Amino acid sequence: MTSDPVPAPDLLAASDATRVAKGVVDAGIAALRVAGGPDRAQVLAYDVSHAAAAVRTAESVLAYGAHGDTEARIACAFVADALAELAARIVGRSADWGVASDWMAPAEGFVATYRHPAYLASLAETQGERHLDPDFELVRDTFHRFADEQIRPRAEHIHRANTDIPEEIISGMAEMGGFGMSVPEEYGGFASGGEADYLSMVVATEELTWGSLGAGGSLITRPEILTRAIVKGGTEEQKLHWLPKLATAEVLGAVAVTEPDFGSDVAGVMLPATKVDGGWILNGTKTWCTFAARADVLLLLARTDPDRSKGHKGLSIFLVEKPPADGHGFTFTQGAGEGGRPADSTGKMEGRAIDTIGYRGMHSYEVSLEQWFVPDANLIGGDAGLGQGFYLQMQGFENGRLQTAARAVGLMQAAYEAALEYAGNRVVFGAPIGDYELTKVKLARMAVLIQASRQFAYEVASLMSKGEGALEASMVKAYVCRSAEWVTREALQIHGGMGYAEEYPVSRYFVDARVLSIFEGADETLCLKVIARRLLAGG
Repeated sequence: MTSDPVPAPDLLAASDATRVAKGVVDAGIAALRVAGGPDRAQVLAYDVSHAAAAVRTAESVLAYGAHGDTEARIACAFVADALAELAARIVGRSADWGVASDWMAPAEGFVATYRHPAYLASLAETQGERHLDPDFELVRDTFHRFADEQIRPRAEHIHRANTDIPEEIISGMAEMGGFGMSVPEEYGGFASGGEADYLSMVVATEELTWGSLGAGGSLITRPEILTRAIVKGGTEEQKLHWLPKLATAEVLGAVAVTEPDFGSDVAGVMLPATKVDGGWILNGTKTWCTFAARADVLLLLARTDPDRSKGHKGLSIFLVEKPPADGHGFTFTQGAGEGGRPADSTGKMEGRAIDTIGYRGMHSYEVSLEQWFVPDANLIGGDAGLGQGFYLQMQGFENGRLQTAARAVGLMQAAYEAALEYAGNRVVFGAPIGDYELTKVKLARMAVLIQASRQFAYEVASLMSKGEGALEASMVKAYVCRSAEWVTREALQIHGGMGYAEEYPVSRYFVDARVLSIFEGADETLCLKVIARRLLAGG
């Protein structure tokens, strides 16, 4: 333990240090361009993308630091941490980045001061205010209370037994309006078209994930993606038919985009939709369809143009109706002539749950379709929607990435609180482990990462409400989800054997966090195909 004095925060120095980091990132982008782009210099592109996301987070937390002394202390700690992380990426590769080996010299004093163990240890229990307006504090309190009373008591059983999400959680969420947050008011929802729509979703998602990732925070993400696709590209008839049902959870949705051979390569989707009288016939397999069994409808991306040279321009989105099911598998059939399908054939849909180490409750499925008929009315946008599927799906993914960042924040918050409580109670060598400098520094870095991530997510929500923030949505997803892996790992480590023994929820937080950098765009694909390319294009 240490008795070194704790320095006062210095936002001006933090701002200067952030500019140093920004200059290095700009140099890295220029070097990446010279190197031939992300396809030819993948490691540089990946590191530059994550560094750019960290710098963008630092810029956001600097604004947060202006609220007061506590906030400024958090901001200084985060900026110093981001500079240290950047240095780790560049050491031995400064020539690749196009910077001098002593690039950090102007910021070394700042980093030394605000990464000092004494400074960090002083922040171990300092979480900082969130600075939400009263309306959003009400949203937060409402969903936090629901998570505490309805989700947390069931979360461990759902995870350990790999069971379905209880209907009590789904119906309770519906009663609160959780499924209608993105549905416009004129269609029975609560969305008014302003910043509140996005920020409310971020706040609610964090609190629900604090209860459980699989049984809480992710429950409203599936209908969110489906809803936004219909709002953006659906016909008026489709909006009137589907949106009120989605808002009340009369209809629950799932997303069927990924295919076994294509993963995050959405543009490479191959599942064909063949035009027949009155509709379309679907044949093929989708995988990682989360919540597919319980859902009443699948948002399915298919290839409607047989000319594969058209790539993403040949894709369209269908609303594939199905009966809801329980458990880990399902099989449904369509009879000849049923629901408008051709009278000379039958159809089959079969789902198989994919066992996973975490993220349980919703279950992810491989779904196979054989001669499955979808009526013309279920092609989003009708004839005008042909070839628009990729664009509608990407817009949904952008919002999904922001939501995933919010889920990561909620998971980190739960892990931090668990670690803080355990550290205060667990006595080792005659003292609570929370009294030791190493534990304090770990807890402090957790708290700082969480608040910085949260504030960046708030800012991205504001940008997206204005039709901006596509790049920032990818950045916040990439940065925050990687942070969640570290936070949950260290929270488990603080629990020692008790964490590994599954006697505390922290083990669930740890395995749940691992999926965050995989779904809604795998981390590597997100960095190389989205962030790096947009950075090269100037944002």
